[in-house]
Order: sequence, then structure tokens, then C-alpha cells
Amino acid sequence: MTSRDIHALVRRLDIDQKIAQLQGLSVYELGFVTQAGSGGGWDFTRLPELRPHGVGHLSMVWLLDADLSVFQRLLGELQEQSREISPFGIGALVHGEGVNGFLHESGTQFPTAWAQAATFAPELTKACAAITSAEMRQANVHLCFSPVLDVARDPRWGRVHETYGEDPELISQMGVAFVQGINGVHGDTGVTAVAKHFTGYGASEGGLNQAAAQLGRRAVRDVYAEPFRRAIAEAGLDSVMNSYNEIDGIPAAADPWLLSDLLRGELGLPGAVVSDYDSISMLLKTYHTATSPAEAAAQALHAGLDVELPNNEIFSSLGEALKEGLIQEADLDRAVTRVLRVKQRLGLIPELAPPTKPAAPSGKEPNQHLGQDVAEQAIVLLQNDGGLPLDVTGRDVVVVGPAADEIRIHFGAYTAVANREVPLGIAEIMSGRVPEQVFTDLFQVRFPGIEPAFEAHARQLYPEARTVLDALRARHPHVRYESLGSLDDSKPVDVDAVRDAVGEADVVIAVVGERTGWVGNNTAGEGQSSAQLRLPGNQDALLAALARTGRAVVTVVVSGRPLLLADAAAVSSAMLLAPLLGQYAGDAIARVLTGKVNPSGKLPSTFPRTTGQLPLYHGHHYGSGYEHPTGMRHGYGDLADNGPLFAFGHGLSYTTFSLELEHVGFDAERTAIQATCTVANTGTRAGATVVQLYGRDEAATVVRPVRQLLAFQRVKLAPGERRGLTFDVPAARLAYTQPDGTRGVEPGEVTVLAAFASDDVRGTGSVLLPAVSA
Repeated sequence: MTSRDIHALVRRLDIDQKIAQLQGLSVYELGFVTQAGSGGGWDFTRLPELRPHGVGHLSMVWLLDADLSVFQRLLGELQEQSREISPFGIGALVHGEGVNGFLHESGTQFPTAWAQAATFAPELTKACAAITSAEMRQANVHLCFSPVLDVARDPRWGRVHETYGEDPELISQMGVAFVQGINGVHGDTGVTAVAKHFTGYGASEGGLNQAAAQLGRRAVRDVYAEPFRRAIAEAGLDSVMNSYNEIDGIPAAADPWLLSDLLRGELGLPGAVVSDYDSISMLLKTYHTATSPAEAAAQALHAGLDVELPNNEIFSSLGEALKEGLIQEADLDRAVTRVLRVKQRLGLIPELAPPTKPAAPSGKEPNQHLGQDVAEQAIVLLQNDGGLPLDVTGRDVVVVGPAADEIRIHFGAYTAVANREVPLGIAEIMSGRVPEQVFTDLFQVRFPGIEPAFEAHARQLYPEARTVLDALRARHPHVRYESLGSLDDSKPVDVDAVRDAVGEADVVIAVVGERTGWVGNNTAGEGQSSAQLRLPGNQDALLAALARTGRAVVTVVVSGRPLLLADAAAVSSAMLLAPLLGQYAGDAIARVLTGKVNPSGKLPSTFPRTTGQLPLYHGHHYGSGYEHPTGMRHGYGDLADNGPLFAFGHGLSYTTFSLELEHVGFDAERTAIQATCTVANTGTRAGATVVQLYGRDEAATVVRPVRQLLAFQRVKLAPGERRGLTFDVPAARLAYTQPDGTRGVEPGEVTVLAAFASDDVRGTGSVLLPAVSA
């Protein structure tokens, strides 16, 4: 098929049919979903009335039914009716979510993206994404609204867990792997990744969801657009979702420099840009950049936004915009052409290509093994003063904390667990069992006492999943449990009661954290921003009370973002981070605690000492942030240490490693920085670590970061084993926007640092680079 075929088809469509191809239809427009996840209330007979000129896109289909066979039948009926209405039998693009796995109860749910980033193992993410792709194709879903390529540097923002952290290089490598897994090497899986959110969403002012991002165009190009640039160039990323935020007064949904000049012109995106849900209507209702739906539609279309989702609230006025002269038919044709190219490739245009066949179902057992591997490799040993690994045999071990006997807490948003909670929350609103004063945003509504219902649903979905307590008791039945601490109640902790409960225990395992999701009483998730990052409820007070008992305390923190853990660290002999590991959490945590698994996760985000340091990240500019290679210029006078509590890339092991940087050079033929080093396991246990290679531009005509991650390799070593590693890093990884607007590297010295963490450098070298274009 040639582009001429698509253009010919576009010419055969009338104006209304063209507009229909640019609009979404949410399944909520066709009925409702019950508390049990059954779609008994759907009325598909309304489809011709709602979309008489065709159905371009189907949104939120994961709510159709919890049972896969029923889901497939309902979606098949909906697609068949869509083809009957649409011109030339053109099918609708079906949208789904997949950041943690296919968002449906039949889908394999993997540890969240932030957890996958903690493995520093892109090959694991690629494998997870390939399974997600196969399951989505089996369900006849075409577009996967992932990966989330936002650079997240402020943990007050509640969506950090959906991202790959703070560093553009780590995000890029994980994002490239995800897109390759979803699309396949040749883009032939029948599913297309849609990366989001372009761009700056994770840099929102004050960490508030959807707030303005105070970014200059250099930062946008060099930092926040970099993961998208790499995914397009290295993985063939075809489609993108815009961001909610505004940059310099222009909302992303109406920014032609962002969506057309940068995304398409410079980065080379070939496919469609779809709107994040309701972001076009926000031009009218939130940002007040438009005075009418027609004006909002014109702003978005001119910017380069092709499709409105989840419905047609604003793009239904495109016809009016055309009559008023706000847009031209050529503007419609351009957007329709992009949409039809995607549909043709996915077999949704009968005249141009046969429909693709669903993928064969994948066996669940290999998927579970992969999920368990990711979970075990994602756990980060934050500190260890000899408290771990635990020898539980013959010892009095007591487990406490509100996260110790809960499964729900290990899941984030965009999971089957969180998805099931949405209709539960809606039912609570409809029944009136909510406080009189609630926010209009469903994500902000609080439902007192609903947690047991959410926990029951999580256990029903994953009957084989074990809590941390259950997993420990499965191996060591004598482990005690004391119900201490609360995620929701901040009432004072009874120190005497804690002392009596702990008794003469040899060690106390405190499992604490926060809940993450869409609706309910979460402290993190979409729309769940936090002014303070302390452990919610009375968990800090619980840890302080445990310290007063004089017993050794091992703390497990369950969270999908950095929290303030200085107080917890001060009272803990060891501390683990379990970054939302899903159904695999209990067993993975227990195996790490008892030494069956040697922890090897590394932090994808910096952990601050106090909220006042935010945003805090390792790659800050010279003259800013916490590290100054030429000496400290300034600092917080009320902080003894201006650095992070735990730095990016940090993660300990039950063994020890050494690292030697042996050679740094420049390969002119390949325009690459070459580095060789030797890593050795100097301890008594087998273990894995991540060797991280950083670069620092010593002089440039614009201010550069004090440190920039260039590459990394994960390596597993037996006791006493040594291994040589070679890094070949394209010099363009150091590229930046120069004063004349071109991107590249100026000639000069670059310092190369070999490290186990951004603050644990074991070797340095330098190399002189020529001018490099990018």
C-alpha cells in the first residue's frame, strides 16, 4: 500500500465522515459497568445515534466485562456495528492501557514501571511488554497507551510509579525496550505503543497533577523530549499522547511548537497524536484559551493533535470550526491521513489490507515466572547495618505494620485491582455513602471504611498472592504478627502497647508504606498529589515507638515513589524498598528478607531528606542542586547535609563489589566514547549489581549537568568472580541545544565516571571530544 492509496481514500470521505475518524467513543456513552465488573448495562443499539458518520476510536473498553470471553464477544459486536456505520467498513481503533500489563482482569499484571526501572534491566521490560502485546492482541485491542516516558523529578506528583524515574537515559532505555516489546521488531504484532505524555507532565509546578511546567525550550528538547526522541529513532515509536500541562502559557494540547515543530519536525514522529482524556476540553474549561468548542477544536487541530479522546465533546464542533473559517479541510485531511495510516497497518481498512489475526493465547505460568523475576530484581536494599539477611530459625520474629498483611497496597493505578475499584467508587457516590463535601473529581473523593472491600477484591483477583506475613509464615510458621500502626489514622501510638506487643522479640519486621490507585483513600496515584511525603497515618510514630523497645527493627517500605525516610532510617538496622511489586510482592520480599534472594535493585529516583529540597535529582546543573565539583556555593542553612538521603542508582547487596575503570577513549570512526572496566564480587555470596557510567562536560557555552548517565550494565557474579565490561557510548548521548539552536556536542574535555551509584564513583577518566552533531 502506498500513501497515494490513503490519500485517495481520504478524498472519498465527506466532511462528517472525516471528522468521525478523529473522535473517540467511550463505552460509558453506551451504558454502565456494575460493581462486579459485568457489563450487563450496555446498550449498543445507541451507536448509530451517537456516531452516525462512523466510529473512529473506542475508549475505556476494559470496562466492558471482567470475563475475557464475554469481553471479546462484546467488543466484537461493538466493532462489527462500528464497521457497519463507518464508510467502506473501516474499523475502530480500540484503545487499552498497558503500563503494568494489559489493563483487564485477564491480563498479566507485572510490577509497575518504577519497579521495572529499579532493575536496570531493559530486557525484562521488553519481555513483559511482549506478553502485554500478545494479551492485548488476543483481546482485539490495537493501541497500548504506554510507555509513560515522563521525566519525574518531583515525588509530590502522584504518578511517579507509572514512570521509569528521573533520568532521561534510564527512561530512554526502558522506553525503547517497552516499545520494541509491544510493537515487535518489525512492527508486526498487531498492537501499537502510544507513548505518553508529551511533554513535561512530570515537571508540574509544586508536584500538582496537570499544573504548569516551568520549563524553557532547551530543557524541553534536551531532557523531557529525549526519551521520545530515542523511542522514535531506536524502536520505531509511531504514536504519542499529549500532556495535560501548559509550558510557558501554552497548553500542550494547543502547542504547535511542541506537537508539530518538535515532535514531528525534529523528532520525526510518523503517526498520530491522540489527546489525553479531556485535555482538549480543558482548553475551554480549565485554561480559558478558547471561548467556544469550535475554537478549542481548531486550536488542537492546528497544533497537531489528531484525535480527541475519550469522546467527541470538542471535536464534534470541527464542522462548525470549518464553517467559521477557523480551520481548512486540508487540516482535517492531514489528521485523517495519519489516523488511517495506523488503521491500515493494523488491518482495519478492508479495501487496503486484510484484518490481522488475533495472537495465540500465551501460557500464564511463564508470565508468572517473569513477574517474579522482575519483583525480586526490583527490591532495593536501602541500608543495612547487619540486620539482613535474617536467620529466622529458632528466633522470636514479630511482624508489624499496616502493610504486613495486605495485598492491595502492592498495586498501583492502571492495574486490574485499581480498575475494579472504579465501579465500586461510583457505586459509593450513587448510594450517597460519601461525605457531604466531596471533590468533583472522582480521583479525589474519599470513601471512609471502603478499604476492606478493596482488599477483598484484590484477594479475589489473585487468590494465590501472599502478603508479606503469609509468605514469611509459609517458610517459618512460628513468626508472630501484631496488628500495629495505621495507614489512615494519625492518632498517637500507645508506646506501652507497642512494647507489650513486641515483648522480647529478637527482631521486628515493620512493613509500612502508602496506597496508590485511582479512587478511595490513597495518598498516591493519578490526581493524588502530596504536600508532604511522610509515611501516612501514624507509621512514623509506630517506628519511633518500636525503636524505644530496644529491639532490632528491619523496615520494609512499600511505595511507588520516594518518601521522606530519614526518621525510618534512623531507627532501622536495615531497610528495604518494595516498589509496587503487585501480586509477586509478598514472596519476593520474604525471599529477600531471609537471604534466599540477594537484593540487586537500584533507585530510579533520588530520595530527599526533606520536602523543601524538591525537586531533587542527580543530574542538576552546575551552580544548582546539591553537588558542586568545584566547591559548594550555597546550601540550605537549616540542613546539615544538603545531599539526598539515598541517591539515584543507590542499592546495596548482601555481598560486596569492587570496580576499576581501566580505559577511556574516543572512537572517531563510530563517534563513540569507549570505556573498559573490571567489576569483581569481593564477598562471600553470589550477587548482581549495576555498573553505571556517567559523563560530565567540563566546559560548554551553555550550563550543563554536573553528571549525566551515559550507559549501564547489570552483571551477576559468583563469589570471587571478576568480569571485564566494555561500554560503547554514542557521543551524541551528551548532545544539547547550543546557543545557535542546533543540537550537538562542542569540542572539549568530558570526564567519565564508573560507579555503583551516582554518589558511589569508583573510577574516573577523561576524553577529548571533537564537535559532534546530533
